[in-house]
Amino acid sequence: MPSEAPQLAPGLYLVATPIGNLGDITLRALDVLRRVDRIACEDTRQTQKLLNHFEIATPTVSCHEHNERARAAELIAEIERGAAIALVSDAGTPAISDPGGQLVRAALASGVPVVPIPGANAALGALVASGLPAASFHFFGFLPEKAGARRSFLEELAASAQADARKPAPTLIFYEAPHRILDTLADMEEIFGGLLHAVVARELTKIHEEFLRGTLAEVRRELAARERVRGEMVLLVESPRPQPSVPAPGAESASEKIAGRVARLVAEAGIDEKEALKRLARELGRSKSDLYRELQRERARRR
Repeated sequence: MPSEAPQLAPGLYLVATPIGNLGDITLRALDVLRRVDRIACEDTRQTQKLLNHFEIATPTVSCHEHNERARAAELIAEIERGAAIALVSDAGTPAISDPGGQLVRAALASGVPVVPIPGANAALGALVASGLPAASFHFFGFLPEKAGARRSFLEELAASAQADARKPAPTLIFYEAPHRILDTLADMEEIFGGLLHAVVARELTKIHEEFLRGTLAEVRRELAARERVRGEMVLLVESPRPQPSVPAPGAESASEKIAGRVARLVAEAGIDEKEALKRLARELGRSKSDLYRELQRERARRR
């Protein structure tokens, strides 16, 4: 008879699980989940479905965003007594926009071994199939839920493109919820400009997997035309293109032109400066944030 597999060394095992298709579980992940002493789960009910499918009887315990700090001390104490503990999220790789980061840091601070068991990840799966540059990318997870915070974050990203004009432009990767995706695309279209290439990867590895490719404006219009937007989504966008800050020799500066046009819109239409910038951005096919920065530079020169 074949000998039993050797006992797993004590430690914290970070096990990636499928993001939709159960066939994406790795052989190593199944082996670890069977042999650890306990599995710490973002949601024990969700993980139990996976364990039942593969006939794994390992005990589970919850470890989610609301109890992770307290649970970490308990799990690390078990490992220090010789246990092997696996950590899983509901789907994908633990600690990537999911619980796990606090537990990992606490384990490392206690000298507990941390072992990654690689597997499915929605961001990387979407990136390699998007058609956008994959050599360099920035992953941001979920954008802020509140509209004002989200817009401020995107405006900072647009401004950073100015500062990093000589560096390779990375692909920007976000996770987004279906009930916010249209607002996010609209904000990006206004702040980044509607002509940037974008991809929405929806329901990856599932029956209704879909990739929407086009400009920000085209992708937004496609989703807006649907009766309902569903599914988990990865949003990928090329980096905003930096705009020249110095006008061409002998020409009136673009910011001076913008300042005059903004002032005229405010006076003639009876609107505030913010709305005037928004209208002008649509007219020129540029982002409102870019026009605002030019307006501020012009005002600074006048001081």
